[in-house]
Amino acid sequence: GGNDGLNTIIPYGDDRYYQLRNRIAIPEADVIQIGKVQGLHSALEPLEKLFGEGEMTILNSVGYPNPNRSHFRSMDIWHSASSADQYWDDGWLGRYLDHACTGCAQPHNAIETDDSLSLALKGKTLNGLAMRNSEALARSAHDPFLQASANHHPADPASDLGYLYKTLTGTMSSAEYLLEQVGRTPNPTGFPVNDLGRQLQLVSKLILAGAETSVFYVSMTGFDTHVRQQPAHQRLLQQYAEAVAALRNTLTAAGQWDNTLVMTFSEFGRRAEDNAGAGTDHGKANNLFLMGGDLRKPGIFNASPNLGKLDDGDLNWEIDFRRVYATILNKWLKVDDAAILGQQFDLLPLV
Repeated sequence: GGNDGLNTIIPYGDDRYYQLRNRIAIPEADVIQIGKVQGLHSALEPLEKLFGEGEMTILNSVGYPNPNRSHFRSMDIWHSASSADQYWDDGWLGRYLDHACTGCAQPHNAIETDDSLSLALKGKTLNGLAMRNSEALARSAHDPFLQASANHHPADPASDLGYLYKTLTGTMSSAEYLLEQVGRTPNPTGFPVNDLGRQLQLVSKLILAGAETSVFYVSMTGFDTHVRQQPAHQRLLQQYAEAVAALRNTLTAAGQWDNTLVMTFSEFGRRAEDNAGAGTDHGKANNLFLMGGDLRKPGIFNASPNLGKLDDGDLNWEIDFRRVYATILNKWLKVDDAAILGQQFDLLPLV
């Protein structure tokens, strides 16, 4: 929904922040100070320990050239890793599955904890799998019609019918596999009782079970805070921080946190100045978080946004988000980032 980055990582040490936001600025006394200029929103207190122990990197002013303020279009750009003037029908992680992920022929190698699959996990030949509940997925896979359809092999595997057959049989196989994996491990405890908490509990359960999944994609909504932003934003940030902290604690106890990299992004930030409704409108650049037990450069990665040099009231972008993707693909997933992103981006010292 376009999270307000300025009220998430707060430039409390910059007087211009308080001049721009006389309705919704977070008082300096309420900021968790993690640097001389910037600090965490108080609702992110569960993440303060991660930051202090070198398990969190904050990147400021992340975006892309010619940014788009439409939720849908900007999300497509982030999901596909295209330029603003390109329209791609496959996602950056889908292309990772297509071309580079060794042994990733099954849909469960990339899982989205939702009812539908985002563009990010759709490839040309391979897709990830959308799943909120392994039992419900298995029940659907055992539908008599689907079972009967799976027994009819199309004559031409390259045809549209062949593609559908491949998708069906792959989904059914993954459904059985995931049901077995989930059944092997009890539910991890300590997760908040909210939607994101349930998603990350499922993710941690599959990791602890040793599932053959390289990528998990989770999401939360509600950040389109045009009016009365403060109470809604406080609640959302608290839900986010508590769920991520629970994931970290669970995986740390299991010895898996060093093998995990968490990236949090939003399709755009909000405008630098608040509006008359005590909210914020669609903006451009935003902050991005990386978390894990093996970060190369934890802490605040780059300078706070320059509030004295705005782009028609918006924060200027400084780091192209595709540089972050390229770094993750190259350094974390160990694949050819340029082949997947379609061009070479300078890597960042992140992982």
